[in-house]
Amino acid sequence: MGALVAGGFSDSSLKVWDMSKIGQPTNTSSLEGENGSAQNEHLVGPDERRKSYTLFQGHAGPVYSATFSPLGDFLLSSSSDSTIRLWSTKLNANLVCYKGCNYPVWDVQFSPVGHYFASASHDRTARVWSMERMQPLRIMAGHLSDVDCVQWHINCNYIATGSSDKTVRLWDVQTGECGRIFIGHRSMVISLAMSPDGRYMASGDEDGTIMMWDLSSGRCVSPLTGHSSCVWTLAFSCEGTLLASGSADCTVKLWDVTSSTKALKVDEKQQRKQCKQAQITESPSNQVYSSLFVAVF
Repeated sequence: MGALVAGGFSDSSLKVWDMSKIGQPTNTSSLEGENGSAQNEHLVGPDERRKSYTLFQGHAGPVYSATFSPLGDFLLSSSSDSTIRLWSTKLNANLVCYKGCNYPVWDVQFSPVGHYFASASHDRTARVWSMERMQPLRIMAGHLSDVDCVQWHINCNYIATGSSDKTVRLWDVQTGECGRIFIGHRSMVISLAMSPDGRYMASGDEDGTIMMWDLSSGRCVSPLTGHSSCVWTLAFSCEGTLLASGSADCTVKLWDVTSSTKALKVDEKQQRKQCKQAQITESPSNQVYSSLFVAVF
């Protein structure tokens, strides 16, 4: 699709704008209030009248997150009312209301292939759902505080979660088990993004720090500092060479991540070289005990 933009609001509403219709006259029905009368002229400026949006109502609390399905025909929203709602952008209607807990749901994300989605909530868990089932398929528990954000890996086999406990965890969708814990942030993690090739992950925290992680090794490639407040959102470019970040300091920054990943590759080559040299100098008995130690540990 590429032409739809969704926004959630504190008044429990959800609006979807069709950017392809900007500049066209807005239907007067979209400017009507609940009582059926048109809004006052001073409340709606000329720029707003030229935008076409659809109003979705159904939540009973502030809407914290919204995500489109890959084809744009469905929209998911999460709210402080403890629910996740599935909307049809074609029918302009609420299809399903999911409720798996009695706590606010901070984030929801469709999987890259659609049909499945993941949620993050105040009850310290992340959940994996299917569109056709009312209850979650998996519940990921392990964080020590709120799970504030969730992000799918490109292969759909893993999800990453950021938490107020200052950690990021990588979970196996099939088993629901935590496969890796990323430690390094000094404040709550509130945003995540996966690189298009699935090798790197970026996480942003409340202090304004962004960390680039290598998923295979669990190492921090490089901290990206420059924001002076919360990093609310992160997104990689299609090629994965640039990272965009939006912050509460009223700025949007573009980061060149190729230099960081290049430094990591050089470092990995040096490590492999050192490892090879060490294997030549070590005796066979030392190698065996080293393998046994790793297996037992």
